[in-house]
This record gives sequence, structure tokens and C-alpha cells, in this order.
Amino acid sequence: MSTQFDRTIALIGEAAVKTLQQKKVAVFGLGGVGSFAVEALARVGVGHLILVDKDIIDETNLNRQLYALHSTVGKPKTELARERCLDINPAIHVEAYQEFYLRAGQIDISGCDYVVDAIDNVTAKLILIEEAKKYQIPVISSMGTGNKLDNTSFAVADISKTTVCPLAKVMRKELKNRGISGVKVVYSTAEPVLKRQIPASISFVPPVAGLLLAGEVIRDLIS
Repeated sequence: MSTQFDRTIALIGEAAVKTLQQKKVAVFGLGGVGSFAVEALARVGVGHLILVDKDIIDETNLNRQLYALHSTVGKPKTELARERCLDINPAIHVEAYQEFYLRAGQIDISGCDYVVDAIDNVTAKLILIEEAKKYQIPVISSMGTGNKLDNTSFAVADISKTTVCPLAKVMRKELKNRGISGVKVVYSTAEPVLKRQIPASISFVPPVAGLLLAGEVIRDLIS
């Protein structure tokens, strides 16, 4: 095994790292949250990633997204993510889909061991969670990180236990209407600093949510 995993092995053991190398994880949404989730999954040695995002890098992404640089403006996030993952770990298998996810079956997740929802569209989030539940795949979903300044206020909980977060409130209602329960989420207990139709953001908040998502996935996969 490559020495790049030596310090990870020292923490979780060689058997756990070998387990992660056999796992397939899908990440939907590669923005300020999803890009950092992918980073942690790639660096820990997850062997197969499915990455889904329609967007290209825009200058407005420079304040918070991992792949956003002046040199990458105008380039697809999925391709940038794929290249970075392979640079981190050449042995990783990456499927990159530059698509806006909005239809069940659009991306085949049936063979996945875990699904990460870092999408910012309610309809797409609901479809993805429904799809994961259909295949009995564990799924974890990011709630809102916009308009927040407190990066210490994130928590992991079943969505039925969430408070404060406006997105979580909408998702709770819609999931209940669909008869779906048992959805793990990362959400912020901090009150929004302001309210905007296009959420404001800052460099040090969305990445925390992304790393929490990845941490939950990794611990679940090796538990």
C-alpha cells in the first residue's frame, strides 16, 4: 500500500483503509460544501467516486469553493474535481457527470455504498434521497450554509430533530409528505445573519459542513 496512507493507517488501521479502497461513494453537488467533502473522501482513500454537478466555475465561487481559482473560471467543476482526485490518489476511480440532477435514474447509484447530497435545489435533493432510499443506500444531506457566520454551530442529526435551519424545515415537511424518514443531515443551529434570495456566503462556513459530511461517511463505512 502507498506510503501516502501511512498516517491514516496509524489512526484507523490498515484494514479500515483497505475497506475504504473498496467503497463507492456518490457526491452530488461540488460547490462550497461538496468540494470539501470530495477532498476528504479522496484523501482518506475511498476507491471509487461518482461526482455530479452541472456548473462551471464562476468568479462568484472564488470566495468559498475548493476548485475555484482565477485559472479555473469557466471550467466544469466535475472535470476539475476528477483531475484533483486523481492527482491526490492516482489509483482512485472517478466517474464525473456534468449534469443537473433532476430525474430518478438519471445517474445510476445502485452500486454505491453511500450517497452524499450537497445539492442546493430542494426538488433535486428530494429526488436523490428518494432514490437512495429505494436502493437502501445510506444517504447524508447538507442543509443550508448560506447567510451564516458561525462555523462552530454545525450538528449531525436525523432531519426530524433539526431546528432553526429554513431549508431543513422545508425538507422535513416534504420528506414527511413522501413517507420518508431516517435521513441523516448536517445542519447549522445558528440564526442567519441576514436574509437574501441569493444567499450570502463566506470562506470558512461551507467547508465545515462538507468535512462533517465526509467524516460521517467515512466513520459509517468503516464501523
